[in-house]
Amino acid sequence: MSSLGGLIVTFSSFLCVLLVLVLIHKLWWTPKRIQKLMASQGIKGPPYKLIHGNTKQVTKMINEVTSRPKNFSHDILSVAQPHIHTWTKLYGKTYLEWHGSQGQLVLTEPELCKEILNNKERAYPKQDPLSFARKFIGDGLVTTIEVEKWSKLRKLATHVFNGESLKGMTPAMIASAETMLKRWKNYEGKEMEVFEEFRLLTSEVISRTAFGSSYIEGKDIFDKLMKLGFLVYKNALNVRVPFISTLFKTSDEIESEKLEKEVRDSIIKIVKKREDKAIAGDEDSYGSDFLGLLVKAHHDANDKQRISVDNLVDECKTFYVAGQETVNTLLGWTVFLLALHTDWQEEARKEVMQLFGKQTPNPDGIAKLKTMSMIINESLRLYPPIVSLPRKVGRKVRLGEVIVPANLELVISALALHHDPQIWGQDVHVFKPERFSEGVANATNNHAGAFLPFGMGPRSCVGLNFATIQAKLTLSMILQRYIFTLSPGYVHMPFVYLTVRPQHGIQVVLRSL
Repeated sequence: MSSLGGLIVTFSSFLCVLLVLVLIHKLWWTPKRIQKLMASQGIKGPPYKLIHGNTKQVTKMINEVTSRPKNFSHDILSVAQPHIHTWTKLYGKTYLEWHGSQGQLVLTEPELCKEILNNKERAYPKQDPLSFARKFIGDGLVTTIEVEKWSKLRKLATHVFNGESLKGMTPAMIASAETMLKRWKNYEGKEMEVFEEFRLLTSEVISRTAFGSSYIEGKDIFDKLMKLGFLVYKNALNVRVPFISTLFKTSDEIESEKLEKEVRDSIIKIVKKREDKAIAGDEDSYGSDFLGLLVKAHHDANDKQRISVDNLVDECKTFYVAGQETVNTLLGWTVFLLALHTDWQEEARKEVMQLFGKQTPNPDGIAKLKTMSMIINESLRLYPPIVSLPRKVGRKVRLGEVIVPANLELVISALALHHDPQIWGQDVHVFKPERFSEGVANATNNHAGAFLPFGMGPRSCVGLNFATIQAKLTLSMILQRYIFTLSPGYVHMPFVYLTVRPQHGIQVVLRSL
């Protein structure tokens, strides 16, 4: 027994030593080796700190800027991404930072960003989403790193968002906007918070166009997803020690698992309703909306086309979140800019009235809104919904003039690119929709990869046209009815919460035409 006990003690000691060596290798030796390798090629950055990397510094910077009052400047990089604003000035447009022991190469040079996003050599796949993000949005079209799976899901989504399908969605978009504008009659001549109004609107549009249900039916799913979204935001800069963290779950992890299961159960209930109709023999029972196409794909006889239940649930979550968040943010900041710059509001109104008068906007007319397109592009430039596009290095590769090791994460700051005076000119922080009058290429002085509100390359956002059509329809209907100005009570504080949001909402005063 004593010899057995001695063996157990020896083996336990060996495991402890091995664990310590593995931790030293991961938490110290590897980061120092990468830091030295990149520095030898001229790529520097804030020094690596044991365990936390630079996350504590980033958190401190964010807390400092959000505690200070902000003026009406559109220079929001220093507020939304203060670490990138500070460190690009100190270390250059490409620098190395650390999320825990994970190295992240931050890029703000358009040509390098274009090379990464186009990914012609397949050297720059998507990053594996962190635990909270995976529970929030799943392993769907936006996040999956599996090429074959992505190709299958992209084909489905492209079918949903083709020109004819989008035309078929416009009645639901119009009906939802009319419901919203009826509520607005109670606020004529008064202050109103529009960001929350647009959240309700975009949620209902997603429910109607994608799932054939009203906002009320989808509200439970939205509410749970928003709670999950808060946990993603809350834990974005938290670092847990490798191996040890797998032994203990935080209260947030337990809560996120519970919410993830509840969302899944709710989506499967909606799916089952469609399947029950099919069993009953209803014609076209699966439906032609996004959910219907997903259910059809789940029951496809062809193994190569069939998607799993997990795929179906994840795609629903992706569309709920991405479709609602991006349009909500786009509408909110565009109305803010038009309330602040009333000359451009009047120009947009003239164009809408010339095309539609008091008639309900239609898809053909929406395509002719040139001034509106310029305004939306400028809004997306100054306040892009997604501030960063994450990728990773799949294998050792040459990026520009630098040899980059495998498994290094890449962070493309769309916000930094959108606010770079070397690309846009010294008036970069001025709201100037006319810069887009001759198209994006001329606006960026032919810097391909400098305008990335919906990404670029094969993994660009498939819902781009859905978002812009909904925004144009909604804005046109508002401009037909109201003049709006920014309320004196508005406090300007953009911050990153999934997307770039106004921390205190957007208050405007409405006056009917």
